[in-house]
Amino acid sequence: MAFQPYTPKPITDIFTNDTDINRRECRRVVPMRVLALGLGRTGTASLRTALKTLGFDDCYHMMSASVENPPDCLMWSDALASKYDKKGTFGREQWDSLLGHCQAVCDWPAVAFAKELIEAYPEAKVLVTTRDVDSWHASTMKTVNWRATESELKLVSRFDWGAGLYQPMLSKFWHEFWDHDFEKHGKRRFVEYYDEIRSLVPAENFLEYKMGEGWKPLCDFLEVPVPEGLSFPRTNDTDGFVDRCKRRNRMQMMNVLFRATVVGGSLAAVVLGVTMSVRRFWRR
Repeated sequence: MAFQPYTPKPITDIFTNDTDINRRECRRVVPMRVLALGLGRTGTASLRTALKTLGFDDCYHMMSASVENPPDCLMWSDALASKYDKKGTFGREQWDSLLGHCQAVCDWPAVAFAKELIEAYPEAKVLVTTRDVDSWHASTMKTVNWRATESELKLVSRFDWGAGLYQPMLSKFWHEFWDHDFEKHGKRRFVEYYDEIRSLVPAENFLEYKMGEGWKPLCDFLEVPVPEGLSFPRTNDTDGFVDRCKRRNRMQMMNVLFRATVVGGSLAAVVLGVTMSVRRFWRR
C-alpha cells in the first residue's frame, strides 16, 4: 500500500467539502509544540478543540484525514508501510510534510507512531488522555472498531475518491495496531501502550489527563493562561460518531451517483452527436 500516487478531487464531488491538498509537497511552517498521544475515545476530539482554543493551531486529528483532507491518507499509508511492512522510509522530513501546518497532534493514527513522533519532535510537550480501560473498550467497539470494519464503508471506498483514500489506511492501521483483533487484544494493547509512553518521556515533560479535570492542569502543563468564561469542550459522543459516519457514507455515494449521471449524460451526448453527424454526412 506504500506510495500510492496523489489524485485530485473530482470536480463532481459536490456533496462533500473535502480539500485536496497534496501534503507530499508541503513543508513545516509552524513549530510542533504538543504531542497529545492518548488513544482515541479518551476525549481526543474534545482535546483537539481545547488545544486550538489555547492557540495550538492547527491540531491534527483522525478527522483531518477522514473528513477534511483525504489525501493525507496517502502519507499515513506510507508511514504504516514503513513501520509495519519495512517498505520505504518515513522520518522527520516526511512528518514535517504531513504535519507541518500543525502545532499539535492527537488521536489515531498518530498513536501508532508515538515513539517516532517523540523522537522527531523532542522539543514538544507530551500528554496523554486516558480513561477506564473497560469503558474505553466498550466505547471503541461501538465506534471506531465498527467504522474500521463496516461493510458499507468498504463498498463506498470502491467508488468514491475520499473513501477510497481513507478506508484502506484505516483498515491497515486498525489491524496492525491491535494485533489484527481489537475485540480480543484491545484491552491488553491499551495497557501496553500507556506503559510504553510513560517509559519514553521524562516526567517533567509529560502529563496524564482525564476528561473532567478542566482547563487548569492542561494550561499549567502547557504554560498558557486558563480561558476565562469558557467551559471545557465536550464533543464526539458515541451516538454522534456513528451518525456522522453514516451521513458521510450517504454524501459520498451521492457524489458517486452524481458523477455517474454527469459522465453517463456526457457519453450519451457524444454518441448522439456522432450519430447525427454521420447521418447528415450520408444524406449529403
